[in-house]
Amino acid sequence: MYLPDHFAEARPEELTRIIREHPLGVLITHDAEGLDANHIPFEFDPGAGAHGLLTAHVARANPLWQRCPSGSPVLVVFRGAEGYISPNWYPSKHEAHRQVPTWNYEVVHAHGLLTVRDDERFVRGMVGRLTRRHEAGEPRPWKMSDSTPAFINDMLSRIVGIEIAVTSLVGKRKLSQNKEARDRLGAAEALGAHGHAELARRMREAG
Repeated sequence: MYLPDHFAEARPEELTRIIREHPLGVLITHDAEGLDANHIPFEFDPGAGAHGLLTAHVARANPLWQRCPSGSPVLVVFRGAEGYISPNWYPSKHEAHRQVPTWNYEVVHAHGLLTVRDDERFVRGMVGRLTRRHEAGEPRPWKMSDSTPAFINDMLSRIVGIEIAVTSLVGKRKLSQNKEARDRLGAAEALGAHGHAELARRMREAG
């Protein structure tokens, strides 16, 4: 990933925030069949191992867990807030007309080693944790016990767990840090007006 110094993000708390707020990662693998990408919601434990541990599950019908045995190097990409930036949103553009369109974004690349966890206890625990987290905001959170044991057992038998021991996290936050403060804030204001509240907030905080 191209990473100019002014866009590099190395703070662990920011890398963890992006992953937790945007847990749908793109798992990129490479094997004898070539490159592949799968879109999977992950859990992240930053305190496990040297750089953290990612856990998830895939459909048993997905060949990923057989094509990529334990120990395979992988990359997971987490995309945070992102959006188009018009030159018209920079106050300086209207004075010198020396601005061009761009795209601002936050992203984390998690490199690591894959482990296949094809055991019911692991999968059940992981699904339970994912469910509790993502159902927390519901008036009546769904839980596995809402369904019959036979149904849940059948569903769990159809998925396989995976873990990724993270070996490095590379973060990038392109938030107009290379622009004048008035231009960065002007673009943030326009983004907010266009419904991109999260990216607008991150750009205001980038100063």
